[in-house]
Amino acid sequence: MLVKVSIENFKSFDNITELTMISSNKIRVNANHRIKIENTQLLKYGVIYGANAAGKTNLIEFFHFFKKCIRKGIPIEGIGMFCKNREENKERESSFEVQITIGNKFYAYGFSAILSKRKITAEWLYQLYKNGSARCLFERDGNKRPVLDPEIALTKEEKNRFEIYADDFEGNETSLFLTEMNRGKKYTVHSKLLFFRDVYDWIQNHIIVITPNTPLIDLEYYYDMDSLKSINKLIETFDTGISKVKIEEISLDELSNAMPKVIFDRVMHHVKSRMEEQENSSFRMTMRSNENFFNIEVKGDLEPKVTTIRLNHIRSFYDFGFEEESDGTRRLFDLMDMLLNKREDVLYVVDELERSLHPKLTKHFLQMFMELHKEKRMQLLFTTHESSIMDQSIFRRDEIWFIERNAENVSVIYSLDRFKERYDKVLSKAYLEGRYGAIPVFRTFEFREEE
Repeated sequence: MLVKVSIENFKSFDNITELTMISSNKIRVNANHRIKIENTQLLKYGVIYGANAAGKTNLIEFFHFFKKCIRKGIPIEGIGMFCKNREENKERESSFEVQITIGNKFYAYGFSAILSKRKITAEWLYQLYKNGSARCLFERDGNKRPVLDPEIALTKEEKNRFEIYADDFEGNETSLFLTEMNRGKKYTVHSKLLFFRDVYDWIQNHIIVITPNTPLIDLEYYYDMDSLKSINKLIETFDTGISKVKIEEISLDELSNAMPKVIFDRVMHHVKSRMEEQENSSFRMTMRSNENFFNIEVKGDLEPKVTTIRLNHIRSFYDFGFEEESDGTRRLFDLMDMLLNKREDVLYVVDELERSLHPKLTKHFLQMFMELHKEKRMQLLFTTHESSIMDQSIFRRDEIWFIERNAENVSVIYSLDRFKERYDKVLSKAYLEGRYGAIPVFRTFEFREEE
C-alpha cells in the first residue's frame, strides 16, 4: 500500500511537497476506510480538489513519471519537467520518493536527478520500522558504486554476483540501480536481495495510473466468461441503456484500420515489449484508444488474437460498436477494471475520475468500488472537480486534499483535516464558498465599445 509520496522541483511543485495516506487518530467515522499494518493505520482512499492549473494533474503525472524512470530511465521529455518558476531550478536537483508497504514491511525508495541533464545524482532504498528507525538497504551517490547494507548476510555466490553488478554499474548516471537489479537477474526464494525485486514489482505492477487523455491504457481486463458475466451485471447498475456486452474476434488488419497508424504501431511495440519482459510468451491485455477498445491475447509464436466489444442496447435489434457510445459510457469502460480487479494490494491513481460522468453516476461508482473492495488492500487516489462527493458520509476528512497555487505560483498540498470541521458540516457548500481555498479566483473584465 502507498504510505506517502514526496516530490521536489517537479513541474509546479518547487520545494518538498508531501501527501500522506497515514490516517488521523482523531477521526472515528468510516473506520473501515483504514487498513492496519503493524502499528500504522493507512487510508484506502484519497480525493484531491483544486482549480484548473492548480497542479492536480501534475501530481498524477508524478506517478506516471516515477514508474517510467524506474522502467527505462529519465525520458527525453523529462528535461523540461523541473519547476520553471525559478531560473536556478534548471540546474537544481529534483527529488522523488514513495513510501510503500509490501506485505507487512515498510519501504522508502527514491532518487534525485538534474532533470535538464537527465542525470541521476542519488538513489536510495530504506526499510522502515514501527519504532521510527530506518535501515538503509542500499544507496548510491552520483556515479559512484552502489553500496549495500553490510549487515545483509549474502551467500558467497550472491555476494560475488552483487559485487560484479555494482562494479559494472559504477559510473552510470543515466539509469537507476533498482532497474539494473531487475534486468534479467534471478533470485532464489530465500535470497536476501529479494527486496530489489519486490520493490520494483510493486511500483511497476501495483500502481495503475489512469488519465482521461491517455491514448493507450494497459488494463488487466480479461474477456473470459466469468468476467463477461461480471461486466454485464455491473453495467446494468449504471443505467447506460446497455443490456449486454459481447466480444467479437477481428483480424490484425481490421485492428490496424480501426486506429491511426501511430497508435497501431505503439500497440504492436507494446505487445513486443511485453513478450520480451514475460518469462513465458503467453499473456493477455486490453488496449483502449480514444474511440476503440481491444483485447489482445498472445500465445507463444502464434499470431496475436484480437477481440473487440459489441454492445447490445435495450429494445435494439442491432449491436453497437464501442465508438458509437457516449463519452460517459466509454469512460465507464476505462474504469471497469477497477471494479473487477481481484488482486490484492493495488493502488489506482486516476486523473479526473468524474470526467464525462453524471454526479450521481460518479457517486455510484465510488460506492461500488468501496463495497467490492472493502476487505482488500486496495487504494484509490484521484483528482476531481465534483463537489457533490465532498461529503463526510462518503469520505473522511483526512482523505480529502486540496491543491492550489500560492503567491509564488507553485503548487501546495494540504488536507481538509487541518480545518477541524464538525461532522455535520456541509463540506461541499463551504468549499464552493471558498473556505478551504483551492477554487478558481476570477477577475472582472469590462468590455468597451470602440469610440
